[in-house]
Amino acid sequence: MAGRGKVVVTDFIGEPLEDELKILGDIADVAALNAGCEDDLIGRIEDADAIMVYHFVEVTAKTIDRLKNCKLIVRCGVGFDNVDAVAARKRGIPVANVPDYGTEEVADSAIGLSLALARGIAFLDTRLRRTPQHEWTHLSVRPLTRLRGQTFGIVGIGCIGTATALRAKALGMDVLFYDPYVPDGFDKALGVRRAETLEELLSQSKIVSPHCPLTDETRHLINADTLAQMPGGSYLVNTSRGGVVDTAAVLEAVTSGHLAGAAIDVLEQEPPDENDPLIAAWRDPDHPAHDRLIVNPHAAFYSEEGQRDMRVKGSENCRRVLLGEPPRNVVN
Repeated sequence: MAGRGKVVVTDFIGEPLEDELKILGDIADVAALNAGCEDDLIGRIEDADAIMVYHFVEVTAKTIDRLKNCKLIVRCGVGFDNVDAVAARKRGIPVANVPDYGTEEVADSAIGLSLALARGIAFLDTRLRRTPQHEWTHLSVRPLTRLRGQTFGIVGIGCIGTATALRAKALGMDVLFYDPYVPDGFDKALGVRRAETLEELLSQSKIVSPHCPLTDETRHLINADTLAQMPGGSYLVNTSRGGVVDTAAVLEAVTSGHLAGAAIDVLEQEPPDENDPLIAAWRDPDHPAHDRLIVNPHAAFYSEEGQRDMRVKGSENCRRVLLGEPPRNVVN
């Protein structure tokens, strides 16, 4: 590489950039833009040799077409739907992700949210905060059933889906997965069952937890029609991507009592609009779905170790391309 390169961190991670500079500082200048939207990148990113993107901004063709020197766009996370990978490919720019940075954290969160729902933990907590002393009883959460032997349905058996499957299996649950893109044998290797169709999975599952990327195929994969295929009194947990689940349909299913509860860590718009119906119901103690909703602010990925992983692994991939080596984990 002739001269020093330039690496830009678009969003989420700000100064000081100790991890990035430790890896890149000897060969590149590294800048954190703290962008809140794509327009904040104008005039600040065009000469970058590599770009590290998190989840607060989109990088579309209008930005990619202005890039003069870019050799790599790293989406520092698993999902990469906020980067136009097709437009980047047309420009000859690889797009990579960091597929293993938060595997344990997201799996732990998916199981934690599942337990909070299915054991009535969150319901009882919110109910007790506002009810008289005579409500100090388990009766309001009836009926709860023992988790051992119940079916835990996983949509997408990648790294995080596999980690979640192993955790659910350790709880004694009957783990069922649907993923048409993995070869035969995953079920035998993991000691779980495979569903041939999404409907087969949904119809059997007490808890459904998507762990698939957001694509045209998976957008609103969980919707009014598919929720209706789940048994009455079942639960939905989403720690994957917001667009995989139609939250309006989820709210309707919880309000009607078809779903016993839902836990949502990711939304299509983050932060959500104040008038988002799901958020309004979650905040309104008088709404019939209030006690049966858990909402987190896209936090399932987070631990100090996990956050450092995505910064370090993203930076290491940028270093590779600046030194003329091929990038890892290319998705386009």
